[in-house]
Amino acid sequence: MRIPPLYHRPSWQRFIAGIVIGGCISWLVFLFMYGVMQEKHAKKIKFQQETIDNLKQDIKIWQDEYKELNRKNAELLIIQNVQVKITDFEKYNIDLQSKIEAENKVKEDLKSLIANDLNNTVKNKELIIKAIENKTVKFNNRPYRYVIKSMIFYTTISIELELRLN
Repeated sequence: MRIPPLYHRPSWQRFIAGIVIGGCISWLVFLFMYGVMQEKHAKKIKFQQETIDNLKQDIKIWQDEYKELNRKNAELLIIQNVQVKITDFEKYNIDLQSKIEAENKVKEDLKSLIANDLNNTVKNKELIIKAIENKTVKFNNRPYRYVIKSMIFYTTISIELELRLN
């Protein structure tokens, strides 16, 4: 079998040359369009990356300022009030007047905490607990002692006490 002798016919030679030249031209057009499109996308990605970096820096600045303000506010927290509540006074048949007087005595003892820094007060909480729990109080000629049920520290110290027979 042999290849037909198409190289003798000029029409076939022009057709094949046209295919080769058309293929080269279309390849060059494709490369140009692809390059322009890639350059446009690269510029867009670079712009977006710069925007992201700027926003990350802004976020970092805002977070640092927020943390600094929180730290300053935490330092500025001071105790403004002391609340004391005695529970279980009905269990021992103690009247309301005696309960209120006992609550006021505990408030008077803790009055020195008012206008103190909250952090220092929380650090000394064991001392406060011992000062309250080591106290004995007499109701109806019977000695009682306080047991701290809960203690909440904020600008107002809330203390919930239970009575126990001594």
